[in-house]
Amino acid sequence: MTERHIHMAGSVVERHVIRGGRTSERDVFEYVLLRVVPRIERGECINAGVLVYCRAKAYVGVRTHLDEERLRALDPDADAAGVRAALRAVEAVCEGREDAGPAARDDAGRRFRWLVAPRSTIVQPGPVHTGLTLDPAAEAERLLDLLVR
Repeated sequence: MTERHIHMAGSVVERHVIRGGRTSERDVFEYVLLRVVPRIERGECINAGVLVYCRAKAYVGVRTHLDEERLRALDPDADAAGVRAALRAVEAVCEGREDAGPAARDDAGRRFRWLVAPRSTIVQPGPVHTGLTLDPAAEAERLLDLLVR
């Protein structure tokens, strides 16, 4: 259950009710793993990043790490430079950089939804997962260490 409180400044803060009616200072967040699929026809992949979105904090961020040795184990001819460029493009959209195209100018939620849309390219988003966090940027680092490195 979610409670909504409107502060005097007009901002909306969501608090999530947990066990016995207590509220949590944590906010709901969503995340996806960014997967590198060097040979689409084989379907094998390695995790190379994590994309995190927290609506309550208007946060969208990505952390990436490409393990070239693992990539080469799946495909000795994989284009590591191309994969790095694709990961940098995701970073540019998350950061809202001018050179990242129209999607980068959208709000955090729209950028996240655009980035998690299914693709049949070498870098693909996995399914969306949810959780609760106090700090979405720290959550991105934690998930990178846990699921990617």
